[in-house]
Amino acid sequence: MKELILGGARSGKSLLAEQRAHDSRLKVTYLATAQALDGEMARRVAHHRERRPAEWGCIEETLHLAACLRELAAADTCVLVDCLTLWLSNLLFAGQAAAQAEAGEAIDCPLFRAETSALIELLPQLPGRIILVSNEVGWGIVPMHPVSRLFADEQGRLNQRVAAVCDQVTLVAAGLPLSLKSAAG
Repeated sequence: MKELILGGARSGKSLLAEQRAHDSRLKVTYLATAQALDGEMARRVAHHRERRPAEWGCIEETLHLAACLRELAAADTCVLVDCLTLWLSNLLFAGQAAAQAEAGEAIDCPLFRAETSALIELLPQLPGRIILVSNEVGWGIVPMHPVSRLFADEQGRLNQRVAAVCDQVTLVAAGLPLSLKSAAG
């Protein structure tokens, strides 16, 4: 089963994903996409690491998510990806997309297109349980800065594409889950 868990910042989406991974009773591998590039982010990463069970495996992959999932997914495994939002940001800044948006140029980001397409194509084929966490960023105002607008647009598109290929989609607000798409139908 593939599940997408969406929510705003500090909504409880990661906690819900961790609980669902635990409840799966499968071997769990936590696939982290964050880069601790400053002290604040390092503290966030440490906080997530401290609350995970010691027996969970942890792999860090900032760009090539589909390839990593292909290696990790197995019938007896739950892979928890936290999170697609940081992965998207990594992709946009690893290529030229952010610089192109800043300069007001047309966006041409082959790395982003290739990696996101690879994920969408691969997800339905993977064995085991896959839980993906992502931020819902489309409920605020349209950002003023070109890079922020690019990010918000691409995050919305990515969430839609991932939701379409997942069996279950859950929105979390104030720590409360709301089923948007159920595996039962």
